[in-house]
Amino acid sequence: MANSPAFSWICEELERLSDFDRLEARGTVRIALKASGLEARGVTPDQMRVVIEKLMPSELSARGIKNRDSICSRLLIGLGALDFAPIADSPDEIFRRLGGP
Repeated sequence: MANSPAFSWICEELERLSDFDRLEARGTVRIALKASGLEARGVTPDQMRVVIEKLMPSELSARGIKNRDSICSRLLIGLGALDFAPIADSPDEIFRRLGGP
């Protein structure tokens, strides 16, 4: 399954704003998501906002990024300015709403 648009956008921006390469940016965001109990394929912009606010500063510090607060602020501003299409429900989610197993 594809990653959510919010995840993809945050990773691209983190790579652009920091010294991270593509794998480092994506790995850092995935670690923060995992710590919050979320997955890249289904994370919403609102959930991503909380991850950026609460977890990303310490993740960036742990990786030696000096301007972490500036990066997180820019990520939050950009995330708030974007209009992401809703994520389609997984088959499990649809069946759960319909009263399936």
